[in-house]
Amino acid sequence: MGKVFKLILVFLFSANLFAQNLLDERIRRIAPRKRSIFLERGIFHNGGPKRSSSLKAIRHNFSKSAGYERLVFDFGTKEIPRVYGYISGNEKRLYIDLFDTKLVGQLGSFGNSKYVESINFFPIQSDTLSVEVIFKKKITVDIFYLLSPGRFVVDIKG
Repeated sequence: MGKVFKLILVFLFSANLFAQNLLDERIRRIAPRKRSIFLERGIFHNGGPKRSSSLKAIRHNFSKSAGYERLVFDFGTKEIPRVYGYISGNEKRLYIDLFDTKLVGQLGSFGNSKYVESINFFPIQSDTLSVEVIFKKKITVDIFYLLSPGRFVVDIKG
């Protein structure tokens, strides 16, 4: 019994050593324009009011002259929904929560990307869509949004 208890304690304390401490992360509010500030980690949000929307498409383009790949989330509204996310350069992942957003059918083929390995969708509730972008290598990103129509933009550098 004592060995099992010690094993459980070791497991609980070792799990805390590898957990993310989001309280130490800087929280950034994304802007409706490109800033060209590339980040490798941190929390971001748009601070927007709740508005219903639908994700219509995700497209990408690599610009060799600019040196980055652009990932664009197209919404069916003039403004983007409330967005909250986390960049983890060490994990090679970008986590995005889109509130009051529904996924409209299948988004179709994403094609080949220089930096994006895969994109996973998790409809958490009927009105919340979580998106996980997995990268092929360690990256930095510049995140902003555009209006009319609403577009959430992620510029990726490797």
